[in-house]
Amino acid sequence: MSKAAVQPLGISIRDCFGPQLSSDNLSTVPGTPIPSLAPDTPDSDFNGTPPKTPCERGEIADPESLYFRDGRRKIDMVLVYEEEELGVMTEAEARKRDQRRTFQENLIKEGLELELEHKDLSFDGKTWFLKIHLPWKTKTRYAAVMGMKLPTKRFITISVKAWDDEKNNTKQKNLYARWKEKWERMFEFNHDLIDPVPSFYDSTQGADREEQFIVKDRVTSYSSAQRSLIVMQILLRMKFDDTDKVGIRRLLNDSTYLACFPLHEGRFEKEDSNGKMLDRRLLYLEWARPVKWYKRQPLNLVRKYFGDKIGLYFCWLGFYTKMLYAPAIVGTLCFLYGLMSMDSDDNIPSKEICDENGPGNITLCPLCDKACRYQRLVDSCKFARLTYLFDNPATVFFAIFMSLWATLFLECWKRKQSVIQWEWDLQGVEQDEEPRPEFETSVKTYRMNPVTREKEPYLPTWSKTLRFFATGSAVFFMLIVVLCAVLGTIIYRLSLVSVIYGGGGDLLKRHAKIFTSISAALINLVIIMCLTRFYHKIAISLTNLENPRTQTEYEDSYTFKIFLFEFMNFYSSLIYIAFFKGRFFDYPGDTISRQSEFLRVKGDVCDPAGCLSELCIQLAIIMIGKQVFNNFLELFNPKFYNWWRRRSHRSNTKDLTRKHTRWEEDYHLQDPGRLALFDEYLEMILQYGFVTLFVAAFPLAPLCALLNNIAEIRLDAYKVVTQARRPLAERVEDIGAWYGILRVITYAAIVSNAFVIAYTSDFIPRMVYKYKYSPNDSLVGYIDASLSVFNTSHYHEDMGADINLQKPPPTCQYRGYRNGPEDLVDPYGLSPQYWHVFAARLAFVVIFEHIVFALTGLMQYIIPDVPTELKTQIQRETLLAKEAKYEHGLKKSDFDYDDIIGSVRDNNNTTRNERTTATRASWARRLSRLSDGLDAHVEVSTKKRTSVNSTVYEYS
Repeated sequence: MSKAAVQPLGISIRDCFGPQLSSDNLSTVPGTPIPSLAPDTPDSDFNGTPPKTPCERGEIADPESLYFRDGRRKIDMVLVYEEEELGVMTEAEARKRDQRRTFQENLIKEGLELELEHKDLSFDGKTWFLKIHLPWKTKTRYAAVMGMKLPTKRFITISVKAWDDEKNNTKQKNLYARWKEKWERMFEFNHDLIDPVPSFYDSTQGADREEQFIVKDRVTSYSSAQRSLIVMQILLRMKFDDTDKVGIRRLLNDSTYLACFPLHEGRFEKEDSNGKMLDRRLLYLEWARPVKWYKRQPLNLVRKYFGDKIGLYFCWLGFYTKMLYAPAIVGTLCFLYGLMSMDSDDNIPSKEICDENGPGNITLCPLCDKACRYQRLVDSCKFARLTYLFDNPATVFFAIFMSLWATLFLECWKRKQSVIQWEWDLQGVEQDEEPRPEFETSVKTYRMNPVTREKEPYLPTWSKTLRFFATGSAVFFMLIVVLCAVLGTIIYRLSLVSVIYGGGGDLLKRHAKIFTSISAALINLVIIMCLTRFYHKIAISLTNLENPRTQTEYEDSYTFKIFLFEFMNFYSSLIYIAFFKGRFFDYPGDTISRQSEFLRVKGDVCDPAGCLSELCIQLAIIMIGKQVFNNFLELFNPKFYNWWRRRSHRSNTKDLTRKHTRWEEDYHLQDPGRLALFDEYLEMILQYGFVTLFVAAFPLAPLCALLNNIAEIRLDAYKVVTQARRPLAERVEDIGAWYGILRVITYAAIVSNAFVIAYTSDFIPRMVYKYKYSPNDSLVGYIDASLSVFNTSHYHEDMGADINLQKPPPTCQYRGYRNGPEDLVDPYGLSPQYWHVFAARLAFVVIFEHIVFALTGLMQYIIPDVPTELKTQIQRETLLAKEAKYEHGLKKSDFDYDDIIGSVRDNNNTTRNERTTATRASWARRLSRLSDGLDAHVEVSTKKRTSVNSTVYEYS
């Protein structure tokens, strides 16, 4: 293939994307004639005999075929529609038929080849399948305009400077190297079935990576995902009537076409009739099965089959899962430390609470009026022991560790992403992004583009302002709904306590606090999942109202709306328990909290053991419950949908013995939709928030996330390979707005963990008591010092416990730092100990934040976004591009990959002077253009290869 054929000159985007209706003539429709384009059949007027149907003519297609009927042209896209040939059409049906006719004519004029499967050949006798093939000439023309490059088969390594690598490579490997190689081989997928993933780091192994130069050896044909991407770009910009309306999406929205999808390559559960294993079968065997959970992902094949966007998602998900191993281990160790040190001196407060003959015999004030009774402190023993599992000295260390880990994760992903962008040729993909067809056709105002000097559609500032105000108001209203749901959960918790103590059984009364916390968390989870489903539909309508210019802007706007809502939806109850619950409570005899139902929230107080145990329960139920529910839906929802769809199609099938064709099988599957990956990203981002924001309250969260993600990778893989139609391939440069959201969560996690340790846990109050108030610098007596005294005679009417059921004691105690009733100046006012604890908490937050932010900032400065060796590689490519333009201009010469690689190997047989000349004149420049004219130019002499099968050559 010549370079001129791949990148023809003088073609603009407007010329490429758009048919020349006035000059081009309608070419013959390949394959079966399209009804709306075919001339009248003469058989219809011959002796009044109707023409034979395709079935009567024996035109049954091969059920396993992925090609046109000629067996040569591959099917790159399938369009599905229904159209009756007989009877009187309605006005809407006639309009749709005319739109299909115009649309298909324009596709042919643009260079696509079409073949139609008659409805009589379909499973139900009424569905037409239009198959589309992308010819070579059209493919190369569009690939040049779209900046698309051929896939990389392997990396060829050139050592710029000769070292003693040959001696090092031949040296016998030590025991550690052999063990490491065996260990890595155990986690690799089967290389006999799937080629190894080309890796920049694997190709630059040596004494100095910066001295290694990589050349991309590319295949000679585009992948099926790239072909379907080109076809989709044509479909998106094709006119279907005399107006300015364009694009297949409009035709899908009004049911002119029922579906548009690329074909899966064969069946996933077995090989084709020739015994050949196609890519779909390979992905299922080595990637999508649960038994392969410990194997490395074949990302190169995933990208080849599904495109860059899905490949990048699974790359990010695998990287995130791999990074979770460290916090999962550390978090588990912190939990085990709390479990093993339960009876140590660090847990004296829990021991005092559980001591019935000591502080455990303290009488606590009732939690509600009349229905509740006076309780003993020992009733909170279970909560106290549970709290210590997560509120122990290791918690502070783990919070600092997670803050640093989150920063390290983001910095390492940026480095990983930069390498992936180079390996997958993703640089600058979004810079040339075209406006959405919906934007181009719906916007009626135009302006002159200062760069291209052409008119382009745009939204005026006043229109954008009105649209943002409307959508912002709707989002704000939904956030208010979420807050109301949280308030309702709080009122439910207060009411349930009164009900249980008023008429519940002894079992419920003994475990009222745990039962109330668990039931409130479950109800909150149900509300969260219901609001999520409802808001997702609203968010799409709001984003359509904003009408962003490009698809990237559309997805970013939708992402922001969804995440803002989901953040409040999932985290608002956790934020309330962690930072607000019990902060507004004054003392048991307070009259203000009893003035209205809304002010009853002030009476929602924490257990004497603290709020951390309740925060842990809430976090565990929401996080684990959400993961289990989502995994259940992801697995069974597509299965049920496909079962129901096949059942309905089977009921309409005329011949049950006939095998369905490949396009019919795919048509039965679930449509993944345009935002197929959005829910997957959102699920992982919310999980990342659970892992980082409140991890001090639940150190086992990283372990739960790790176990979930190991299953999530294979579940998502199984879903896209077996349960859904093949998604439309898309090109992306990075993970989009999700990275910005991850960074915001990371910064918020530092602040959140600081406040959780300072205000939610008892770490700071214990330290203040130990070093300020304790006579022997221990925690003995801490529980009594953390409780305040209330005189029961100060209860007003209808306050306190029912005196007919229980005689009130002279005094009772409650959680808080307040003066006693005997204080003459300020009874029940804030005590000096409160202000000491308050000052210590504030100081801890400031010190914690400054230290962690300083360490994270230092990590960001030390760790470069782009690896040094990759930056050197890119700089060499840029230098070579400048030299190529200077010497050769814009004219490109033809080249062949095999000839170029062969010329490299032939240089091993020449003398030093001949080699130098040959390097400069023959292959160096051509080899530099092997990966599109951007590799390195070095004038060096060669050494022998380290092995016969090696692709590494050295030059000095």
